[in-house]
Amino acid sequence: MAQVYHGRPVHGSGPGPAGTRQDGLRRACVGLTLVCVKASPQTQLRLLELADLDTELARLGHRRRGLPEVAELAGLEVKSGELRDALVVTETELGDLTREQSRAERDVEQVRTRIEKDRARLDAGQVSAARELASLQSEIENLHRRQGDLEEVVLELMERQEGLESRRDELAADRDRLGSEIADVTSRRDAVFAEIDEQAAKASDQRSGVAADMPADLLALYDQIRKTKGNGAALLRAGRCEGCHLTIDAADLKAIRAAAPDDVVRCEECRRILVRTPESGL
Repeated sequence: MAQVYHGRPVHGSGPGPAGTRQDGLRRACVGLTLVCVKASPQTQLRLLELADLDTELARLGHRRRGLPEVAELAGLEVKSGELRDALVVTETELGDLTREQSRAERDVEQVRTRIEKDRARLDAGQVSAARELASLQSEIENLHRRQGDLEEVVLELMERQEGLESRRDELAADRDRLGSEIADVTSRRDAVFAEIDEQAAKASDQRSGVAADMPADLLALYDQIRKTKGNGAALLRAGRCEGCHLTIDAADLKAIRAAAPDDVVRCEECRRILVRTPESGL
């Protein structure tokens, strides 16, 4: 009769030329990272506790990563970054405009000062020659036109400045409102995080307690499987693996049925440890 190890029949394990039962069992262990593992049915049953706790920890981790508040915060942070960038651009433009306006106002003041000096010369009678007088009057007229042009520039710059200041104030208000919204969502997220972390800590403590009672080789095998499967053991119920939810074929069921109670058997499909109970349909 075939001996089952990790869910696989070991052919040639009976008496005769093909080899002894021990030879077959030894061949079944070849190539595995662990030596052959045996455990009492009660110990194997506790693997289901371990699997349930690992499933719960995975569920909590998934819930933590998938919280709506996490995605909401990510979107709000993007908006916050866009607002910060827009504020920087606006404030930079305001700074440039302020410097340009200051230069224009200085130019107006210089022209005004020049007009006052020229008019003072006229009023004081310092210019008597007709030609020089006409030239001075013409210069004053040109300076007035220049002053008017520069004052138009200053007015235009002031209007642009008002628009930019209004834009800056709107952006700052939006930033403040967004900051309050981010703080609110962060608070809600952290509250749920705390709840999840508390549940995860309890499950982790329970897992540590169960794992501490496990034989080292059985736990090592379970953890090796868990790395790729999420948990390393599943109930065999009515001839079906509850890990991959596939029905075990008749030949494998026959081999599992013939296995000793302390043999650790595995599902051929998902490679999880199959835990046998009265519900297994054997």
